Amino acid sequence: MKMIIGGAYQGKLAYAKKQNPYIHWTDGELCEGDNIFEAEGVFHFEKYIQSMIKKENWSEKEAIDFASKLTKKCPDIVIVTQEIGYGLVPADAFDRRYRELTGRICTVLAANSDQVDRVVCGIGVTIKGGNIK
Repeated sequence: MKMIIGGAYQGKLAYAKKQNPYIHWTDGELCEGDNIFEAEGVFHFEKYIQSMIKKENWSEKEAIDFASKLTKKCPDIVIVTQEIGYGLVPADAFDRRYRELTGRICTVLAANSDQVDRVVCGIGVTIKGGNIK
């Protein structure tokens, strides 16, 4: 598993496609339910989580279980996700829950990823795995 993280509009998808030119990409905002387990690469992963929290009303345990299942069923998937945990804590209860569960899911995925890259201004920096020296 590989993860590519970064802020909004930082060039994550372009970076991911350059690093992984031969995989088929799925838009997490449009992905339905278990279809995520068929994906080779997913961008807007945070939007997938948001829709599942709305549709399935995931608890923290269900979110962690999903992350564990994804790492087991999709060991070669590439996940591109926006970092949403920085900044002010949202006033809206759903937005706080979404932010927290997304962070918990991404923490599990990063722990189980072979490589995690962070993209800022289109420049990727490997923060886990890869050829870090």
